[in-house]
Amino acid sequence: MPANNESSLNIVYLAQASKAAGDSLRMNILKLLGRGAFGVLELCQIFDIKQSSMSHHLKVLAQAGLVSTQREGNSIFYRRPLITATDSWSQWLRATFIAIDAASSDEEVDMAVEQVLAERAEACAEFFSRHANDFKDQQDLIASFDQYGDALATILDSLTARARNSEQAGYALEIGPGEGAFLPLLARYFSQVTALDVSPDMLARTETTLAANAITNVDCVLGDTAHLLASKLAAKYQFAVANMVLHHVPAPKTIFNEVAELLQPEGTLLITDLCRHDQAWAKDSCGDLWLGFDPADLTAWATEAGLIEGQSQFLGLRNGFQIQFRLFHRSPER
Repeated sequence: MPANNESSLNIVYLAQASKAAGDSLRMNILKLLGRGAFGVLELCQIFDIKQSSMSHHLKVLAQAGLVSTQREGNSIFYRRPLITATDSWSQWLRATFIAIDAASSDEEVDMAVEQVLAERAEACAEFFSRHANDFKDQQDLIASFDQYGDALATILDSLTARARNSEQAGYALEIGPGEGAFLPLLARYFSQVTALDVSPDMLARTETTLAANAITNVDCVLGDTAHLLASKLAAKYQFAVANMVLHHVPAPKTIFNEVAELLQPEGTLLITDLCRHDQAWAKDSCGDLWLGFDPADLTAWATEAGLIEGQSQFLGLRNGFQIQFRLFHRSPER
């Protein structure tokens, strides 16, 4: 934001911001940060430059108000500032980011980004491989399904009330079902359910739960939402849910973009996840990549993906964590 904190755009500050952005490397950094938050070392790897040089460029961008920081445990990640205001500075910043996003991508940079995201995913998969047998115990350190399962059931019941009175029960998707605690409920409300997970170990636990409950209308699929899109399943699902999953995803913003394509018109995405917190032990003990999310970030990502924000609920837990239940809908016209 402008240094003088005025709603009108200060020409001197605008000149400084334009100068900061007016460098090809820094503009590429801003374009990359449109995909999510990255650490300094990750940015050095992607752009193949020394840490001292990258730190200098990030400092220039930060002083100009073009990037902001967020702490994830002991690490600092850089991101674009969240734009929610409508003042002239915010309008200029939003227009600048739109123009940068529209520019063509560098193939080498794209490949390096995919490598960084793959490393994040590998670290997460490694954790779940080691802890598949005690996943519930790890999850219960933060929030057990028993603590918020009733709230999920109430939300699902209200969403599917209309569908139960029609002939089409529809298709549902659960991203990262864990041990499958939510699947019996989804299987009851929908004619067919896809349980999608990147971890074969966790998917095996899901299959055990399905067998124990004699559930036959759930397909277990190894992969991610990009995998489903590649399988030409766009506009298939009436309902999708990511239940306590987003904080494990290497690039959380992409979930919104990809699920928006997988949903039918008027379909619904339910995000259940932690609000932003500072309990860094969750990264080591529970394999979390992100320490929760600000509700405004989820709203911004959904809006950018073309989803319409619905109702929100929040549940505070005794251990200091807060869970957010967020509904987002695909428009009828999309």
